[in-house]
Amino acid sequence: MIRVLLVDDQPLIRSGFRALLDIEDDIEVVAEAGDGAEGLALIRRHLPDVALIDVQMPVVDGIEATRRIAEDPDLSGVHVVILTNYGFDEYVLDALRAGAGGFLVKDIRPEDFLHAVRVAARGDALLAPSITRKLIHRYITQPPPTDAAVLDRLTNRECEAVALVAQGLSNDEIADRLVISPHTAKTHINRAMTKLHVRDRAQLVVLAYESGLVTAGNR
Repeated sequence: MIRVLLVDDQPLIRSGFRALLDIEDDIEVVAEAGDGAEGLALIRRHLPDVALIDVQMPVVDGIEATRRIAEDPDLSGVHVVILTNYGFDEYVLDALRAGAGGFLVKDIRPEDFLHAVRVAARGDALLAPSITRKLIHRYITQPPPTDAAVLDRLTNRECEAVALVAQGLSNDEIADRLVISPHTAKTHINRAMTKLHVRDRAQLVVLAYESGLVTAGNR
């Protein structure tokens, strides 16, 4: 059972998402909150698998809530997905750096929303296609802000795996591309995350772009 907690200051949005989730046999909504502070308290109480958090809220916004979740070792099993009305904006990178596992726009199709919750519960990076395109464009048009030397911590194989993660490939697809087993691909990725001190695959994608490992020319 995937346990989900909704945090959004718009009751209509919360009720709409809850209606979609409640009819699924493998998903349970454990609680709802109308602001970030209430959401954090409920997340600590219920320890959901997935926290769907609005980016802009009163009291504590979605970015700060995400940061506090990521910094709390007791909440390491909580996968945060940020909800936004606007697609890619200035909040996206801040939220990903803070520890969000992905982003969804609120006008997502119901079937895609349910799929996204299941993907997030597995701990995989999750970015809506429209956000991914704009994220890539951001790094095409701006110089990388992170020192590429950070990649010196990785082996060549780990660098290859990280680059493929940033291109949106799954572990099985990375394994096929590198002619290794899916288990080995997952091991390379997990070791890279540990060496680079990132919380999840979404942050790994951001670092790959910021370091210049992935650019427009090698996608």
